[in-house]
Amino acid sequence: MADIALAHDYVTQRGGAERVALTLTRAFPKLPLHTTLYNPSGTFPEFGAIDVKPMPINRWKMLRAHHRLALPFLKGAISHCRVDADVLVASSSGWAHGIQTTGRKVVYCHAPARWLYQTERYAGSNNSHGIRSRAIEAVSGVVGPNLRAWDQQAAHTADRYIVNSTIIKRAVAEVYGIDAEVLPPPPAMSALTATPQPIARIGQPFVLCVARLLPYKNVDTVIEAIAQIPDLDLVVVGEGPERRRLESLISHTGRTHLLGRVSDGQLRWLYENSSGLVAASYEDFGLTPLEAASFGRPTAALRDGGYLDTIVENVTGVFFEHPDVDSVASAVEEMVRLPWSTRSIINHSESFSESRFVARLRNIVEEELAHC
Repeated sequence: MADIALAHDYVTQRGGAERVALTLTRAFPKLPLHTTLYNPSGTFPEFGAIDVKPMPINRWKMLRAHHRLALPFLKGAISHCRVDADVLVASSSGWAHGIQTTGRKVVYCHAPARWLYQTERYAGSNNSHGIRSRAIEAVSGVVGPNLRAWDQQAAHTADRYIVNSTIIKRAVAEVYGIDAEVLPPPPAMSALTATPQPIARIGQPFVLCVARLLPYKNVDTVIEAIAQIPDLDLVVVGEGPERRRLESLISHTGRTHLLGRVSDGQLRWLYENSSGLVAASYEDFGLTPLEAASFGRPTAALRDGGYLDTIVENVTGVFFEHPDVDSVASAVEEMVRLPWSTRSIINHSESFSESRFVARLRNIVEEELAHC
């Protein structure tokens, strides 16, 4: 029987990459998931039913709680990890693709490491982002050249590279010189997921923003844009180091609700009852518009990156050209004003099903096993 193994960068947060890692465990059930760091309280509870195998670096509690502090140490942790398997499937945004294996290696790349190749965007160039941004830039400046060399070598240990969107296909070609197959991941949240759990303090109408609170997500711009639109509230779902700054930004208005993390049931209720989604971040794959679409809700999104793959203009959403306050406000006003075909929006989301993703991934692994 073929021996297949799974890996992911670190299981310490809740995001699209972690959703994909969970999908991998459903595509290949009962297999352990190898990773650098595991923080059960910081990530999705579904990982509790999986045999997560963290590396020795996981013994440091501070690094489990703040994985960005581990940046200088992850190369060593990954380089000393060897997984015995006929095929290793690695979910990677810059680390897991470096895990050694005795057999073939398939990498599902969410993006080449942002902090290596897009440092300013990842950290945030605005001075208001403070010490954290300067620390990331400083660390990247010191260790960046060495880590880029390691990263390039790690990428070329893969036998097969798969990417989540056309923009990442281009990025992988530019950064690594690798021609990768595009396999979009499925939306994790859908109308079939969880039982809706109402949130009493949220009134309608409102628009929804689902994003980690990081500088490049442009949540501050969304907050300021919606504040310009009368009689429309904003609900922000997500956690991150920008939270304190955003809380100070919304202190003057009662129409913005910064919820932090919510349960799947609460998120389902928010999607179902929203007037639409606002997505102003630089994304490698536009996952949240697909989640909104599964509930028949449109999206107002930045005309950039993965959103170009997952939004059909004037069918499932509208675009704005720049992530500035006036552009976002104008697009949101258009979104809430236009009539939408709920059926057309839902049909679009169904073309990105988990069954399609799993079937193709299993076929890829079978093809690699044929080379063993």
